[in-house]
Parts: sequence; structure tokens; C-alpha cells
Amino acid sequence: MKQVYLIEDQDEIRNGLVFLINVGKIFQCTGFDSAETALDAIREKVPDVVLMDINLPGIDGIECTRIIKNHYPEIQIMMVTVYEDDEKIFSALKAGASGYILKNSAPEKMIEQITDLSKGGSPMSSQIARKVVTTFHIEKPADPNYVALSQREKEILNLLADGFRNKEIAEKIFISAHTVRTHIYNIYQKLHVQTRIEAIKKISTNGNNGN
Repeated sequence: MKQVYLIEDQDEIRNGLVFLINVGKIFQCTGFDSAETALDAIREKVPDVVLMDINLPGIDGIECTRIIKNHYPEIQIMMVTVYEDDEKIFSALKAGASGYILKNSAPEKMIEQITDLSKGGSPMSSQIARKVVTTFHIEKPADPNYVALSQREKEILNLLADGFRNKEIAEKIFISAHTVRTHIYNIYQKLHVQTRIEAIKKISTNGNNGN
């Protein structure tokens, strides 16, 4: 039977979770009311899984997670908390937690999540998983050589690539030849080139001409 240590300072929650986990007869769970008492117990007997609250007296749950993983990397740790803010989530995961669930998880779901964790999984409440996934959807330039040209500059550069001369470009997009020259100068400055051939080649190579 795998050993589970639960670190939770609120007696009612701790006792309820310990009872819930033990009644299933899959895990043997022992509860602790502080990180300090749990760390002392771990030195005596290393558990398979640690369920960790974040807001603890003394050493908090994130720091306790970091200490445990530094000394006992084989222990699987899952945060069991009320906190849903990004800072807490990512601080806990960076500290070494492999799972992050909310205390309002259904009892039967929590047993499934502990089982998943003990088998090497990374269980997360759906709200937490969504926050983690969302961070990977933030758009960033993929190319370090990315050049941000204005829409008008992109338009003029595409016309240059198609072989149009400055006067022809001016007539085509209804601006003066002087304005076209100004845009071309700005394009050259941004791309660090001196000729239209170099500009077209650089944009084609980097793939960021806006098409």
C-alpha cells in the first residue's frame, strides 16, 4: 500500500481528507498540520506521495515542495489548495509539484488524481489546466530576426518585389513619389539594408513580409 502524507493546517479539512483517502484502502494516508512536522516525518519514513496545502504556518507549501524535491526527488507532490492565481500555480510547478488540484474537487475525483500522480501523471483541476494551457497561446515572434513593418511598408515592399518602380507604386496606391521614397527609406532602416534587392531577400528569408 502506497504511503501518502497530507500537509494541511486546518484540522477539519485535514481529518476529512485523511479519512477519505484511507477509507478507499488503496493508500495509507497520514496527516500533518505543518511543513516542519511533515519534513521531520519524511526524514524517518519517505512516502510515495505528498499532498500539499500552500498557505501553511511557518514554511509555506511552495517552499516545502522545493525542500522535499531537492532532497527526495522521487516523491510525487500534488498541491491541494484554494488558490487559482497564476503566480501560485507556476511557483508551485517550478518548485517541483507534479499536480495541482483545488480543494473543492469531488472526493472520488481526488482519489483518481492521487492514483494518477502515484503512477507518474500530472493531475490538474480543469480550471488550473486551462490557465496553464493559456500561457502557451500567448503570441510571441518565433523568429529573433522578426522585423515589424507597418501595413503600408509591407504593401510597398510587396510592390517592389513585384518589380514596380517608385513612381508606379505612387500611382498604384495613390500617394506621392516623395512619400514612397520616405517609406522605402524607413524599410531600409528597419531591415538594415541599402537596396531593394537586399530588402526583398531579407524579408523572403525571414518569412515576415505580411503575406
